[in-house]
Amino acid sequence: MHCKILSPRGIEFEGDAKSLRAKSASGEITVLDHHHPLMTVLARGVVTVDGASGVKKEIEIESGFLEMDDQNTLSVLVD
Repeated sequence: MHCKILSPRGIEFEGDAKSLRAKSASGEITVLDHHHPLMTVLARGVVTVDGASGVKKEIEIESGFLEMDDQNTLSVLVD
């Protein structure tokens, strides 16, 4: 899946990813390649993205939004 994570500081991550883990308002979630379309509010915690190339990135957030669309694109806006 193509993943883009944006914060007020700029682009935190952009590229192909195997998975993304984050804390949503209703609990911990993991989004995998070809996940069903989803939109959710993110809670304070750490967003962890596992890049397709083996790169792992962890980003501490206060809040945010996550959207997985039907084109296998994951967009994450965080603060």
